[in-house]
Amino acid sequence: MALIITDECINCDVCEPECPNEAIFLGPEIYQIDPDKCTECVGHFDEPQCVQVCPVACIPVDPDRVESRETLWQKYQRLMAAAGKPATSAPGDPSP
Repeated sequence: MALIITDECINCDVCEPECPNEAIFLGPEIYQIDPDKCTECVGHFDEPQCVQVCPVACIPVDPDRVESRETLWQKYQRLMAAAGKPATSAPGDPSP
């Protein structure tokens, strides 16, 4: 599931630097999340970092982009490959 930033966003600037996939950017009025880059921090952290730091709780799951953890993991692997970076092992997978 990709995340979405709602119009309750106050443009506090704390979410953008926390995103390990650089999926968050400042849109015309509020911050936005590129759903093709959002893995909900799968591959990086146990929980979405933007959600953790958001002071107004305006970053829910995007109901139009429901994705399984496995799908998010595959997206993470594609993003890392495209960036020329090594992907970490999946949880429970002993191989890198």
